[in-house]
Parts: sequence; structure tokens; C-alpha cells
Amino acid sequence: MSVPIVIHRPSVTGGRRVTIQGQIVGLAHDDHDVVEFLRRAGLPDSEQLLDDPVWVQWRGGRAHRYEAA
Repeated sequence: MSVPIVIHRPSVTGGRRVTIQGQIVGLAHDDHDVVEFLRRAGLPDSEQLLDDPVWVQWRGGRAHRYEAA
């Protein structure tokens, strides 16, 4: 099963790449950044989506953690 939003593992310099439907939408340094990317993509109530495994997959590292790997 594939989810539409992937928050990738933290980079060595900090931040996590965010993809929506396979398209890179930005580098997030906190949950606020992710919510803004989702809002710009037209996803309403994006704050509630962050912990919904049907919508979001957190890869590598703990969810909601953005510091360098």
C-alpha cells in the first residue's frame, strides 16, 4: 500500500524532504513546514493528517523529529 504523503528520513544537515504523490514539495524543519506544504497542495485540515498512516508515511527516524541524522 502506498500513501500519498511521504516525510523522508532526516538529512545529515537537518530537515526532512516531503513528497506528495511522488513530487518533492520541500524540505521541512518542523511540523509547521509540513502543514504549510500540505496546505499549499490543497489538503484541508492538514494538521490532522500528520499522524494518519493512511495519508502520511514517516520514513527513517521518529515522527515529528527533524534534527540531523
